[in-house]
Amino acid sequence: MAIDLEIARKRLAQRKLELEELSKLSEEARSTVTLDQQAVGRLSRMDSMQQQAMAEAQERQRQRDLLRIEMAERRIKDGDYGFCVECDAEIPDGRLEIDPMAEKCVHCAS
Repeated sequence: MAIDLEIARKRLAQRKLELEELSKLSEEARSTVTLDQQAVGRLSRMDSMQQQAMAEAQERQRQRDLLRIEMAERRIKDGDYGFCVECDAEIPDGRLEIDPMAEKCVHCAS
């Protein structure tokens, strides 16, 4: 079964766009929490700091996914897209549809 590389490129481009938009939307949530006790009570400040930490963790995951997209685009260019990087088996299109950045078959990924 041949992988439709144009569909793969579109999936990757769409996912990249989604990640970049989410990153822009979460900029404020990742910004520094003000420690002005007059404006924010202690519990609210702690809650704000926890939300900031979660937003930062989500941003790190988005950045990892953007790197995985770059790697997938490089595999397309090199003609290796859709093949497991460990055992060279073909990765089923269903798996690539769910995760277009997948670089391993299900067996090697587990």
